[in-house]
Amino acid sequence: MEDSNLPSFALVVATVDRGDGLRILLDSLEHQTHRRFRVLLVDQNSDDRVGPSLAASPDLEIEHLYAPRGLSRARNAALPRVDDDIVAFPDDDCAYPDDLLARIAMRFAERPDLDGLTGRTTDAASRSSGNWSTEGGSLVRDTMWNRANSASTFLRREVVERVGAFDEQLGLGSGTRWSSGEDTDYIVRALDAGARIEFDPSLIILHELRTFTSEELRAVGLRDGRSVGYILRKHRYPWHVVTRMLVRPVGGVVVSLARSDLSCARFHAATLRGRIAGLRG
Repeated sequence: MEDSNLPSFALVVATVDRGDGLRILLDSLEHQTHRRFRVLLVDQNSDDRVGPSLAASPDLEIEHLYAPRGLSRARNAALPRVDDDIVAFPDDDCAYPDDLLARIAMRFAERPDLDGLTGRTTDAASRSSGNWSTEGGSLVRDTMWNRANSASTFLRREVVERVGAFDEQLGLGSGTRWSSGEDTDYIVRALDAGARIEFDPSLIILHELRTFTSEELRAVGLRDGRSVGYILRKHRYPWHVVTRMLVRPVGGVVVSLARSDLSCARFHAATLRGRIAGLRG
């Protein structure tokens, strides 16, 4: 199928505290075999640190926007500018394989019934975070937690228009206790609006895994746990789902202690405390 007959993409990219690191994403976009895309770059820096990276990509169509700090606020600043067929939310330091947009465009062109696609983030050695599912299929409310994140999500513009803005109580830089989970919340809202979204683990977005100290890992567990609890409460998840989401970190603590992995045990314990705090509000 000719490129001109395939869907176009709006890539909404929020960036803050990133200078040369932005080149990782922009370099990968320069090598895309499907060329019908533009970048809506939402700059949350107080200086011009992204200027050199933008100047080094004259062949990319980039609209440079500005917003206050906060991941959800940045994305919301870009959404009114979207007029392309498919909307994506790549991280500013991830990388798309050369044929990624071509594969996704073809899938949407062949499947008019499909409202969204999610893929999987891995590092260069094909390693994902431990909780990623490798089983594809349709997303449903109860089991979508390990099958989507913002960097791997692609939605038809009509779905984004129905769902509306990101919840600014969620996400990095929100200034609240729920400083992650904005992508999960958005997917839940899309599913509740009737969107048909499929997870395909063969669609890979490259993103290096971060190494955490024991204390950093505990803080991540607490942060993400609070956001998950907030989402469970906000969307009135049934008690059997809430119970499962509380039992899992308990199991993680038990297994980690059996392995004498105190750092991992503290992470799971912090996750449990966070989820309870989020549920209680």
